[in-house]
Amino acid sequence: MQRIAKFSKVSYEQFKKDYLEEYPAAADSKIKHLYEEIKLPKRATTGSAGYDFYLPKDITLAPGRTVKIPTGIRVEMEGNWVLTCYPRSGLGFKYRLQLNNTVGIIDRDYFYSDNEGHIFAKLTNCTNEGKILQLKAGDAFMQGIFVEYGITVDDKVFAIRNGGFGSTDLR
Repeated sequence: MQRIAKFSKVSYEQFKKDYLEEYPAAADSKIKHLYEEIKLPKRATTGSAGYDFYLPKDITLAPGRTVKIPTGIRVEMEGNWVLTCYPRSGLGFKYRLQLNNTVGIIDRDYFYSDNEGHIFAKLTNCTNEGKILQLKAGDAFMQGIFVEYGITVDDKVFAIRNGGFGSTDLR
């Protein structure tokens, strides 16, 4: 098995900045506690393909509602690899929990972006059965799977990333 990546936390300063954008009334002491409790993604079993991501805080998500989660996590990868992110399959099955971008794509160079490569997840409870999703801090909610990719023989890209979501849109 190849070892091609390493998860780590973003800095406290970056986590605090991003957390306050989503939850502006949060107290410094609460943010510090959440940051200290962040768990790095890991596989549940030796046969698991996905690395479970854990919630930094409790969430309650009514049907049709959306939440943006700053995970506090970043990942450094070898060349020609990408991290693809999906909701945990059980949550998708029970609640039709979906990532708003369907599949999260974390490119290798995202690690070096201005936001330290901070991975976010935007989730929607798409249940049509009226189920309210309640998860606690520390619960696994998303899984990331590393996938190797190739490029075309005539590829001539030289641009370098300098931002987060949408930063490679070179219109």
